[in-house]
Amino acid sequence: MFFSFRALLSTSLCSGLSFCMLAPASALADSTDLMSRSTLTGDWGGERQKLVDKGIKLTGEYSSETISNLHGGIKRGTRYAQQIRIGAQFDLSKLLDTPDAGVVQIIINDRRGHSATEDLLGNRLSAQENYGGEYTRLTEFSYQRNLFSPDLSTKVGFMVMGTDFGGMPILTNFVSAGFCAHPLTMSSGSGWGNYPTAHWGGELRYDVNPSLTLQTAVFQVNPEHNARPSEAFSMPSNGTTGAILPLEAIFNNHAFLDGQYKVGWYYDTSNYQKIGSTEKSSNRTGAYVLFDQAIWKDEQDPESVLRLFGQAATSNAATSPMRRWYSVGLVKQKPFANRPKDTIAFGYGRAVINSRTRDEQEAAAINFGVSDMIASLDNGEQMLELNYGAQVTPWLLLRPDLQYIIEPGAFYGAKRSNALVAGLQVKATF
Repeated sequence: MFFSFRALLSTSLCSGLSFCMLAPASALADSTDLMSRSTLTGDWGGERQKLVDKGIKLTGEYSSETISNLHGGIKRGTRYAQQIRIGAQFDLSKLLDTPDAGVVQIIINDRRGHSATEDLLGNRLSAQENYGGEYTRLTEFSYQRNLFSPDLSTKVGFMVMGTDFGGMPILTNFVSAGFCAHPLTMSSGSGWGNYPTAHWGGELRYDVNPSLTLQTAVFQVNPEHNARPSEAFSMPSNGTTGAILPLEAIFNNHAFLDGQYKVGWYYDTSNYQKIGSTEKSSNRTGAYVLFDQAIWKDEQDPESVLRLFGQAATSNAATSPMRRWYSVGLVKQKPFANRPKDTIAFGYGRAVINSRTRDEQEAAAINFGVSDMIASLDNGEQMLELNYGAQVTPWLLLRPDLQYIIEPGAFYGAKRSNALVAGLQVKATF
């Protein structure tokens, strides 16, 4: 156990330090103090702000997640995964000196490393939210602008639908993909695109009033493109099997104990094979409810807040191996008076396997003479996560993390011991 945790710390910190050394010497020589500037590379001697004033904003982010399996799962060990994301935003109103000309956004994402879930744990809910293979991928090339009024806006292009639908910012306080991002029932039971895989699409958003927003979209469904890391910069239309149409209502509570609630539904027109059948389903649907609500706030210090979040999602019964997802948790913002940007996060989640998938597992188990093992499996996977997010500088976050996974082999018809993992997430903005 000691060796695994030591390996975890040394791998993460060494990788983070190596990344920091990539910054140009001229950038690190910025007049602003390294520990107080908003980004690692600073303002580039004033050039960065000059670009923003002209309408060009350049961004860069590094994140790594090192996970050690201390007990259970497949085997003990440590795995490291990283993500580097660079982007450019072009404000056409400034660049063209034309009012309300819109914004062009470009994002490129590079992922490297190895999966602790695949190699060590054998579970369904990935312990690393930033793992997704090894590739460099165009994640977004979009154009966004208002239509007729500031209350109505549209966004079109090649982009990830989950950026604006089905998620909540509070969930970025977690390392596991079970929490961070959207409920995994969506991508399990439809053509919903996981970050960072983009698809052609268009979005429409209407702010009815300060408390209510309605939005919808249409996105290409292209399962073949999802699995093409060698064609990461292509924006294909071939391979399209249909379209997915989400509808979402966002309710904002602006009281002292503020909150946000999302209710969504989606429809996928693709034909997809039914589980345990040679027939195909002519459509796939799903629904979800998400909320993030402050339940306590220090009246003398409004930054000190305790927030409650929850998720409930259901997917297509005929085609989705993950039938339902539930989660609930707490995030304490500003846990200590002298740590205003730190967080403590705790979450519990449960993914429920489709009964049709379990029937297939049981049939296969009979053929291999291991039916007793399948019978003893739970009908889903559960997980708990506890972490501390330490904002060391405005541009550097360190997040020590613990996860406990119950029935890690439930979705694969395998009996595996409950797994205990320790991890470290490093995030840097450059």
